[in-house]
Amino acid sequence: MKIKLLKLFAVLFFLSALPAQAHTGVGAVHSLLDGVSHPLIGIDHLLVMLAVGLWAALRGGKSLWLLPTVFLMAMGAGAALSLLGFTVTGVESWVAFSVLAAGMLVWLNIRMSSTLAVALVAVFALAHGYVHALELKNGADTLAYSAGFLLATSMLHILGVTVGLLAAARLKMLGAGFGLLCAVVGMGLLAGF
Repeated sequence: MKIKLLKLFAVLFFLSALPAQAHTGVGAVHSLLDGVSHPLIGIDHLLVMLAVGLWAALRGGKSLWLLPTVFLMAMGAGAALSLLGFTVTGVESWVAFSVLAAGMLVWLNIRMSSTLAVALVAVFALAHGYVHALELKNGADTLAYSAGFLLATSMLHILGVTVGLLAAARLKMLGAGFGLLCAVVGMGLLAGF
């Protein structure tokens, strides 16, 4: 199983080098409201953030709070890297890859160590935070905007966890359906649709 999982992620990693237009963004942003709306209107962000919540519910235990918390922290770090002027090439492909990978993790209910799960979620979040901060223009309220996208992200995680917990008996079926949707959208984003 581990060899098949490694092969799958290797293929997905190499696909991530393809050009992608995953980030839909909202144009110039300036405020808390812009930050709140950003994760809600970009399908890439929306799906990954819900998927992280559902995956946390599927994993249960400390993952219920650990995965969303790590995502938020890494997302803030990704935004900071962008604001500090660090250049990350292919970040749009990483965002698209995160949609595909998060979908597959939920769809297949892939089991792995907490350390690996945290690392994957952190990589996803770094890319999402980085592209969120790219939207900022001169004169923007960086703190308010950042607080907004972190707030919306936490709400999407909570929604994913809550739906997962409320649908406990049907969670695997719900997760499989949602995960498949994410994987299909991720492949579309990587292919440039």
